[in-house]
Amino acid sequence: MDKLSQPFKDGLPNLSQAHFEVPTRDSLDAAAPFTHAPRFLILYGSLRERSFSRCLAYEAARLLEAMGGEVRIFHADGLPLPDDATADHLKVQELRNLSIWSEGQVWVSPERHGTLTGVMKSQIDWLPLSEGSVRPTQGRTLAVMQVSGGSQSFNAVNALRVLGRWMRMITIPNQSSVPMAYKEFDDAGRMKPGPLYERVVDVCEELVKFTLLTRERADYLVDRYSERKERAPERLSAVAADIGFVKR
Repeated sequence: MDKLSQPFKDGLPNLSQAHFEVPTRDSLDAAAPFTHAPRFLILYGSLRERSFSRCLAYEAARLLEAMGGEVRIFHADGLPLPDDATADHLKVQELRNLSIWSEGQVWVSPERHGTLTGVMKSQIDWLPLSEGSVRPTQGRTLAVMQVSGGSQSFNAVNALRVLGRWMRMITIPNQSSVPMAYKEFDDAGRMKPGPLYERVVDVCEELVKFTLLTRERADYLVDRYSERKERAPERLSAVAADIGFVKR
């Protein structure tokens, strides 16, 4: 096979030049920097009376508030199973509205049967990739955490990372996994000092930094060539014709 010359001279015949954009440093400059506190939504994956994922969620909330954030925690009590109710259910609407309000999120799940819990997955499943022109998760930052009853594991946080990527979120590098969680929280539900608590502080600090860095730029960061092309009027007309839709 012949080696192509540099720079490439054979062009990009499959590219739509009308929708192609060259990323630039200037495009990343925020035209109007936000002045409000960064907004964080926290989801946790257990309905137990003594829920260590809820305890960890509260610790994250305290830290995020101490770092200047505004925090909301969604409680999944009363949230129906996906497809067992319509999207106008009050708990579903509460969850979706909080997600739209947020600029960053924290997902905290227990590990059950080697992965995240059904309670955690149900919350994420109720969040659509898009709802009309609104995308409740796209471009938001995400931190993932887990608690487990046994030894150190990363199964739940790894599963949460997959979901975060699927929901088009900016998932930060750091994460927290709390093994033998029953040893790490006191009777009042507060996390005990130590390396595991310090990791939670690290995660929250990183989440705030990434949120401040990206929130004014989120729309630009997740803008895609393929979607710009799909939004073009001629493309929409072609799709409508292909599926047999006739505008009246």
